[in-house]
Amino acid sequence: MTVISKNSKTNKIFYNSESTIGKQTLGYLNGSFKSLLSIDVTKTKVTGTQWKELADGLNMSLEDLTDKNHPEFKKHYDKHLSLDETDWIKVLNAHPEVLKNPIIILGEKYYKIENPSDVEKLLEPNSKGIDEKKHI
Repeated sequence: MTVISKNSKTNKIFYNSESTIGKQTLGYLNGSFKSLLSIDVTKTKVTGTQWKELADGLNMSLEDLTDKNHPEFKKHYDKHLSLDETDWIKVLNAHPEVLKNPIIILGEKYYKIENPSDVEKLLEPNSKGIDEKKHI
């Protein structure tokens, strides 16, 4: 796995502040980066182009970004809905809270976060060179 420097200028997170995983992931990143652009998709409009770039960066479809088990999705759509890219963008624009996972961009790399603690694996150790045995 590629380790990304915490000094990168293009660190971003796209997340849903109403989800536990989104809030926890943001917490991990805020504790590690001085410069982080956090985009709460429920409060900031994400363009169709941005949705497409996120899916492409993850090598996923727009449908795969969507949580079909989310109550808001179930309220408006059938779980077995078959749509084209344009329609999936419309779903994400109309109901951004159905974004399945936080997505972080570190440098040029895109990561779908399924468990907030996974963020630690992407970061450089901040204690490089410290003898842990002396500091317990």
